[in-house]
Amino acid sequence: MSRIRREAVAQVREKARIEEVVAEHVTLRAAGVGSMKGLCPFHDERTPSFHVRPQLGLWHCFGCGEGGDVISFVQKVDHLPFAEAVERLAGKYNVALTYEEDGSGGPSRPREEPGRRQRLVEAHRVAAEFYAEQLMSPEAASARAFLAERAFDRGAASTFGVGYAPKGWDSLLRHLSGRGFTQAELAAAGLVSQGNRGHYDRFRGRLIWPIRDITGDVVGFGARKLYDDDPGPKYLNTPETPIYHKAQVLYGLDLAKKAITTQRQVVVVEGYTDVMACHLAGISTAVATCGTAFGPDHVRVVRRLLGDVATGANGIILSTGQAIGGEVIFTFDGDAAGQKAALRAFGEDQSFAAQTFVAISPGGLDPCEVRVEKGDGAVRELVRSRKPLFEFAIRSVLASVDLSTAEGRVAGLRAAAPVIATIRDRALRGEYARQLAGWLGMDPADVRWEVKNAPRLQQRREEHRGGGGGPVSERGPDGEPGPYDDAGGPQAPVRTPMPTEPIARLERQVLEATLQIPTAAAAAGFDDLDADAFDVPLHRAVHTAIVAAGGASAGSGAEAAWVRDIVDGVPTTVASFVRELSVAAIPQSESRLDSYVHGIVTQLQRMGLTRRISALKGQIRSKPPGDPGTSGLWSEVYALEEARHRLAAAD
Repeated sequence: MSRIRREAVAQVREKARIEEVVAEHVTLRAAGVGSMKGLCPFHDERTPSFHVRPQLGLWHCFGCGEGGDVISFVQKVDHLPFAEAVERLAGKYNVALTYEEDGSGGPSRPREEPGRRQRLVEAHRVAAEFYAEQLMSPEAASARAFLAERAFDRGAASTFGVGYAPKGWDSLLRHLSGRGFTQAELAAAGLVSQGNRGHYDRFRGRLIWPIRDITGDVVGFGARKLYDDDPGPKYLNTPETPIYHKAQVLYGLDLAKKAITTQRQVVVVEGYTDVMACHLAGISTAVATCGTAFGPDHVRVVRRLLGDVATGANGIILSTGQAIGGEVIFTFDGDAAGQKAALRAFGEDQSFAAQTFVAISPGGLDPCEVRVEKGDGAVRELVRSRKPLFEFAIRSVLASVDLSTAEGRVAGLRAAAPVIATIRDRALRGEYARQLAGWLGMDPADVRWEVKNAPRLQQRREEHRGGGGGPVSERGPDGEPGPYDDAGGPQAPVRTPMPTEPIARLERQVLEATLQIPTAAAAAGFDDLDADAFDVPLHRAVHTAIVAAGGASAGSGAEAAWVRDIVDGVPTTVASFVRELSVAAIPQSESRLDSYVHGIVTQLQRMGLTRRISALKGQIRSKPPGDPGTSGLWSEVYALEEARHRLAAAD
């Protein structure tokens, strides 16, 4: 079987800028000298613990313990095997890959298999161009009329890549086959289907929207029915494929991501035309789901773009205490189905640290219809008129009861209290309890009691009706998930707790500085330290690995390659710890780095000397008085004390 040559892999690592690759999935901010951090893309968190060290080409999450280089990041974030991750990066950074037989004796794979994802993406790119060209064909008159009726001109269609799929059974198939793509590739991409008579185009006689991932690659299509004789559904999307997962993709995200990160806002609409209408009206943060409800994977994507870091009653709060007005706005049709969708989104709100709102047009219009009937300004006003999602959920529950009667108000209290009880923010929960009392005209104390006891009361009422207690939540008392991963299995991340003892903490700081700033560490005398200078066994193992790689002096000017040599030469657990140390924030400004490194290395040297002096004096005390062997020990003690005094004087 063929494999990528090691030198080609090394070239990919060298050319691929890890901060650029990670930034496509995570909003990164400066975190000290040469370090960046953001929310981890591999587990839910509100405080950034995901660190990137561009100079070394490494990343590490101090929350879940994951870490590695740019290739391992692409492997994990895109669920790719090693070879495909390398090939994807090679394509992005124009690195020509070379292959060799791996000596396993197995059959050689087809040349396109190692780059399968690239092939599928390329097929989608060519298909998108084909569909866009067909939009101007005589057959596509109905498609152009559909767009014109919704106030989308040719420029708008071009901006969003809108196209047309011809009615013929194999128009796209023949076009892509002529470009060298096989039927097996096109079937894997979801572009063609297979029937009794062979392969045929999946999309025929439909208006087409290309669906792009966050990097701008076309990974799927959405197709709208145009003709009455089309027996298919109104909207038909690409099926699940190796590159398209509807639960993880948001239409328009490639266009909206920059605005989302700068404006700290995302507007979630229901359809492709709604996204177009919002963007053309100046709401450049609009995105839409693709044939599925807004779910947990979408939440994670949005939170990473918002840089969501901590919950606050008035927005997002950074660890520094600085407030950021991040917000998520859901827009839905004003009909019953739209309100139901909004209430379903309420269940996801607890996953956001940002403020979450709902915007529903009083006339029951979607954003596209609002733009057609009332203009761009009305679309902007629709977004401005948003209401907090909590308020909307509570008022929607109250709308189902008659508040003019005592019985109706009690029913409203019992229906709304469980909704308020789910709000995790205690201050916000209390405020909505107070507002509910006003809406119902009830004593605030009675409402607060009902909210506080809502879970227990609701279960008792269900049991009274014979409905049983309902499913038992697997969440803890604070509503946070238990220690399980997305697949339901127990999480077992490799974590190295931060040391609290002063000596262990100093040892760790010295190793962090040495791995990140080897030139300064070498100048400070790190290479003169022996293994006994480190008391923690894991720290001693890292020191041994550094020595084996040539010491700190060997890392000067070649930090990334030097750290990779260290990682490659140690067991997995030590390698993970080395990567962790390599991306940890250095608590000093750039102007004081040299003095900081010199200070901690010198301090560790003095502590090592002190430890050796104490050990020698212990040996002396264990010998009988007048033992001739003590003179040599005392000479060694004097030499060590002199060395310690020199370090103290130089510090």
